Amino acid sequence: MKEKKVYVFFNCDGEKSEKTMNVFYNNTFYSDTKKARKELAAKVEEELQAGRIQIAEENLAKVNASIMEGNPESASDFITYGSIAAFTLV
Repeated sequence: MKEKKVYVFFNCDGEKSEKTMNVFYNNTFYSDTKKARKELAAKVEEELQAGRIQIAEENLAKVNASIMEGNPESASDFITYGSIAAFTLV
């Protein structure tokens, strides 16, 4: 059976310490489908527009490409005060 991955967007501190990633606050899981990846990208955009995260303008396309076509976790490298974590469903 193939492992299924889900992704969670977390608000966090600038160092991305796990203790600041609260699953009771950020509790939406996004499956590894095109539709769910669009929803995850929309969540990141919403957080950016609300000023809760920061992404340098030159990195916006990289974040979107990572979420939509690559490994969504790698988008975290370009996000300040936010992180995307992957979990394996069993």
